Amino acid sequence: MRTKSNVRVGISIGDMNGIGPEVILKSLQDPRVLELFTPVIFANSKMMSFFGNQFKVKLQFNGITDASEAIEGKINVVNVWKENVKINFGEEDKTIGGYAIQSLKAATQALIKKDIDTLVTAPIHKNSIQSDEFNFPGHTDYLAQELKGDSLMFMVSDTIKVGLLTDHVPVKDVSSKITEELIEKKVNAIHDSLKKDFNIREPKIAVLGINPHSGDGGVIGKEDDEVIKPAIKKFIEEGKFVFGPYAADSFFGSKNNANFDAVIAAYHDQGLIPFKTLSFGNGVNFTAGLNRIRTSPDHGTAFDIAGKGIAEGSSFTQAIFMSISIFKNRMEYLKLNKNPLEKQTQKSF
Repeated sequence: MRTKSNVRVGISIGDMNGIGPEVILKSLQDPRVLELFTPVIFANSKMMSFFGNQFKVKLQFNGITDASEAIEGKINVVNVWKENVKINFGEEDKTIGGYAIQSLKAATQALIKKDIDTLVTAPIHKNSIQSDEFNFPGHTDYLAQELKGDSLMFMVSDTIKVGLLTDHVPVKDVSSKITEELIEKKVNAIHDSLKKDFNIREPKIAVLGINPHSGDGGVIGKEDDEVIKPAIKKFIEEGKFVFGPYAADSFFGSKNNANFDAVIAAYHDQGLIPFKTLSFGNGVNFTAGLNRIRTSPDHGTAFDIAGKGIAEGSSFTQAIFMSISIFKNRMEYLKLNKNPLEKQTQKSF
């Protein structure tokens, strides 16, 4: 039974041939972090000791069989598997991908059961994870199936927040995927997240155009005039501060993004290139719109430097603390917006 208030942060191990284990360890090497949250890693305690020796990060691990057994003040490791695993840093390996999915599934179930409060996922390799049992492009799509709500990839830092209308979609399919209904769904998800998860009372949101120069009045495509503008008009009529479409090529260079709480890009690279340019190393991938909290660093498996001990752990550290901040903001929002009449039920009768 949980008796204290430390937030339990679940951590999935990701692809162990990549830099995931290294950045996890580096994020936990300062003993003071255990005063701020309780880490629960889903992997194998012997493997974590192996990684600790590999990267010269000396930590003590508390091996447990279930997340509900986690102890405050310790680095807990749920032993998702018992066997030894052969690690070949930098190599793509479906066996290792399978262990990444075992970790993710166990962590997700603990999240659903509230044995952990948040989930921070180390990077996976999209090819290595594919199997008959797991056929998702990545974390976000799997979590969208397992958790309640409508998922949204939301890249966040202290200075910039970027959401996407479409994420892992080929560029040739982007314009056909974007509809007024999709814009309404994504903008509302970001609007709600800014209020609940980031404590912003009246969010201001900018929407980027699909085409160069937002179509130039239809000369370079009609989607901005025929799809985005009508959707934005509806938001304005509802009293929401949603503006656009803005030409993407000059929006960030002119620092116009500083005038908004969040920016919505039409497709993956349109939003993530400026985001990573402006915040790489401090950015966090937050899956907004779900009933549980999941964050991850803004980088991948980085096979080219895996095993060398030179990976930078700052983004993973930011992902941990961002998840804690979002959890506390969400709990406060729910507390403040709870119907006060519920406590008075039948008292007057």
